[in-house]
Amino acid sequence: MRIIFMGTPGFAVPVLDALARAGHDIVASYSQPPRPGGRRGRQLVPSPVQQAAEALNIPVLTPVSLRHAEEQARFAGFEADVAVVAAYGLILPPPILAAPRLGCLNVHGSLLPRWRGAAPIHRAILAGDAVTGVGIMQMEAGLDTGPVRLEGSTPIGRKTTGELTDELAVMGAELMVRVLADPDRYPVRPQPAEGVTYAAKIDKAETRMDFTREAVELERQVRAFHPAPGAWFEHQGERIKLLSADIENASGAPGEVLDDRLTIACGTLALRPLIVQRAGRGVSSAEELLRGFAIPAGTRL
Repeated sequence: MRIIFMGTPGFAVPVLDALARAGHDIVASYSQPPRPGGRRGRQLVPSPVQQAAEALNIPVLTPVSLRHAEEQARFAGFEADVAVVAAYGLILPPPILAAPRLGCLNVHGSLLPRWRGAAPIHRAILAGDAVTGVGIMQMEAGLDTGPVRLEGSTPIGRKTTGELTDELAVMGAELMVRVLADPDRYPVRPQPAEGVTYAAKIDKAETRMDFTREAVELERQVRAFHPAPGAWFEHQGERIKLLSADIENASGAPGEVLDDRLTIACGTLALRPLIVQRAGRGVSSAEELLRGFAIPAGTRL
């Protein structure tokens, strides 16, 4: 098929690669414009999708918006059979949705209608969902309201957002290749009217740890915000990210350090940090942190 690919972060790259390996004619790749980055944040860094597309010699376009008639005409001019969308990051106006012969197919990282919106993987972990997945959705004007062609699922267990993102990206790529190989075999089916939830974009305020909450909830917070932006607490005015933690059957005043392993009492039970990161420092074990940054038992965090 003649495909326009639309994606920006690393989640979308396995989808692009899979389409190329399947032999489709990817006539253009759309991505968010390069953003400031690098060590000092002074150079413009192309998105992971732009870098992957350029490596495959696919033309890359990075418009700021698709609402202008000129951009819509350029998009329609590719005469694509389908547009494949994976975490692109821009709203697709109706003329864009209608331009390809088969419309626009989106790789969405949840089992719709649960977790429509911007951060479905984070929200599934935070909510304590047992299972999540990925679906191939026929896009329409609403927010992730379109009918679904094919889905796959996976248990969450103790996976982090990073681990689930990688897993669902590969799964979504495989499902998209299957759908495009024979679209008639996977007809659209409307999403159920019941069970709709929305995955709002992550707010920075959500990443700060509140030890009056239950340890189970805080352990989910740690996994949901790993590898980024990272759940954190403060000690002596310094921010410490908590990247991995276990739940301990211990108790104390919320925020109290209970022992020399940095076990922290929560509203219910306690949390023992395993992997941490001080501001401006590398990742380390909790034991390594304590050797150079004392947080003695009895400290209140």
